[in-house]
Amino acid sequence: MKYGLIGCGRIATNHVKAVLNNNLEFVAACDIEESQINNLLAKHGLDKDKAIKYYIDYKKMIEQNKLDLVAIATESGNHAEIALYCIDHGINCIIEKPIAMSIQEADQIIRHAEEKGVKVSACHQNRFNIAVQEMRKAVEAGRFGKLSHGSVHVRWNRNVDYYAQAPWRGKWASDGGALMNQCIHGIDLLRWMMGDEVEEVYGQTRQQFHDYLEAEDVGMAVIKFKNGAVATIEGTTNVYPRNLEETLYLFGENGTVKLGGTSTNNIDVWQFADETEADHKNKGLEEATSNVYGNGHTSLYTDVIDAVKNDRRPYVDAVAGRNALELVLAIYKSQKDGKPVKLPLDDFASAEMAGEF
Repeated sequence: MKYGLIGCGRIATNHVKAVLNNNLEFVAACDIEESQINNLLAKHGLDKDKAIKYYIDYKKMIEQNKLDLVAIATESGNHAEIALYCIDHGINCIIEKPIAMSIQEADQIIRHAEEKGVKVSACHQNRFNIAVQEMRKAVEAGRFGKLSHGSVHVRWNRNVDYYAQAPWRGKWASDGGALMNQCIHGIDLLRWMMGDEVEEVYGQTRQQFHDYLEAEDVGMAVIKFKNGAVATIEGTTNVYPRNLEETLYLFGENGTVKLGGTSTNNIDVWQFADETEADHKNKGLEEATSNVYGNGHTSLYTDVIDAVKNDRRPYVDAVAGRNALELVLAIYKSQKDGKPVKLPLDDFASAEMAGEF
């Protein structure tokens, strides 16, 4: 399967690992700074590989190569434009989170992909964490019984050096704040585990310590699900002095699970009324990761390749990407309007938050 990568910044190394682990034919890489391409490929011993072509214009890359799969790992504000161009050229896409910066763009991606018959996957790779998969199996088996409530806490640190690496970070049009960039993975997991159908969202966001940004560095929200369960979200980049945790809790009448670690990669609590022998291996489960992005990119790529070959929906499809985006945007809209927001959200864009702080 012929592969191209668009965007060679911080997250791209996880994509290259996934490409190598899945034996894709790496045809071309694109970045507006060619040195970024070389640095990325050198990190993986691929800088001397003459078969990989370099581009600074993604449209030329698409037009000059017959590609089967493209990953889009640019600044968030460009995801939708690039994805729509690739889709219109019949190319399957893996889109880094968030899938877009507005509901309208996300809906366009879903619609165009269906019209063109191509597969689109939102890169919410934490769904493939071993701990997350075990929780999901328990949910699907009905082991929690009636859900009471859940919560996600993303308590991380991002300082001025992080934002200086890329000037698009922390801007409403190109990135959004802590909820959109750092916390959207946890928000995706919470919504997915609790039934996806959200009725109402009430959110509060603030910019406490990052006055050189446009967007929030802390956000809190209360979510009301259509199944009667409720949930809370806490997301921040204000934790001193380094990343603390990303935790996901799920409480039901017959079960309690807490996923922990820096990226929901461990099982801290695993209690069920119908405990089996198999449950013992989950207690204290820890999945080693080399960074906060975890190990899921390789599994996500494996799934997308299989989805293309067998003409099925990817495990994490464009609708999943839209759902996570919608929940973040609903929190933003609630902050802007000063009141709860009903879902579904017909249209809202991160850029509409301009001037909030």
